[in-house]
Amino acid sequence: MRIYRSFLFAPGNRPRFVEKVAHCGADAVILDLEDAVPIAEKETTRHAVREALATISNCPVYVRINPLVAATSFSQAIGEADLEAIVGSDLTGVILPKTESASDAQQAEAILNRLEGERHLTPGGIDLIPIIETARGVHHAFDIANAGTRIQRLAFGAGDFTRDIGVRWSRREVESQYARSALVIASRAAGIDAPLDSVWIDIRDSRGLVRSSHMAKQLGFQGKMAIHPTQVEPIHAAFSPTSDELASAKRVIAAFEAAEAAGEASVQLDGQMIDYPIVEAAQRIIDMANALAANRS
Repeated sequence: MRIYRSFLFAPGNRPRFVEKVAHCGADAVILDLEDAVPIAEKETTRHAVREALATISNCPVYVRINPLVAATSFSQAIGEADLEAIVGSDLTGVILPKTESASDAQQAEAILNRLEGERHLTPGGIDLIPIIETARGVHHAFDIANAGTRIQRLAFGAGDFTRDIGVRWSRREVESQYARSALVIASRAAGIDAPLDSVWIDIRDSRGLVRSSHMAKQLGFQGKMAIHPTQVEPIHAAFSPTSDELASAKRVIAAFEAAEAAGEASVQLDGQMIDYPIVEAAQRIIDMANALAANRS
C-alpha cells in the first residue's frame, strides 16, 4: 500500500530543479511539460524529461503533459506528442491537465494503450491522473473517474478552476470548496482512491499552506500537490496521522474488540459511542500509519 501525500512539481526545462526534485522527500514527483514550460521550449523539454526519467529511481515519477485538446487560448493540444516522447518503462504515470470529460481521459488511455503495446511495456502499467480544473470538469468528475482502468485517483487544480468560473483564488479558498467536495464524492462513488488537492502557490505563506492542507484532509483528500521543496514536510504533517490520532485509534479498536468478545456491537469510550463506522475510521488511521512506516523501512 503506497501512500501519496505529496506530489512535487519540477519544471521540465529547469535541469537544476529536475536533478534535485527526487531528493526532496516527496512521495512522488511530477516533471512538468505544461504550464511551467514556455511554448518555445516545449519540444526540447520533452527530450530533457525523457532523459531525466532514466535517472530517477528512488520515487515514483509522473509527467504532466500538455492537453490533448486545447481548452483555453493559453493551452496547446500537443499532449499526444508529449506522450510519444516520454512513455517508457521508467514512467510511473501521466498527469492529464484540463480534463473536462470522460472522452478526454479515454483518449489519453487509448494512446497509452497503443504506446505500451508498441514498446512492449506492461499493459495498463502507466498510471493516469486527470486534473479537474474547470466547471465542466467538476460537473463530469464521476464520468472521468470511471473513464478507464488506469485511473486510480483524480487531482484538483484551483488556479484554472477559479479563472474558469470568474472569481479570485482567495487564501481561504471558500470559492472552490464545492468543487473539492465534488471530486471527493465522485472518487468515492467510482471506487477509486481519494483525490489529490491543488497546489498552494504562495511559497512564503507557510501558514496558508498548512491551513489549506488541513482543510483538504478534512474534505477527504489523500494528499496535495506542491511547487516547492519546503512545502513537502508541512503537507506530510497535515496528511499523516498524529501520535494522538494513532493512540486514540488503537484505543478505539481495543475497546471495540473487548465489546465484541462480550457480545456487544457498540461501546462507550470517553463519553463517545463507538460502533462499526467509528471502528472503520480508526482502522484506516492505523493502516495508514503502518503503510507509512513500511514505506520508510
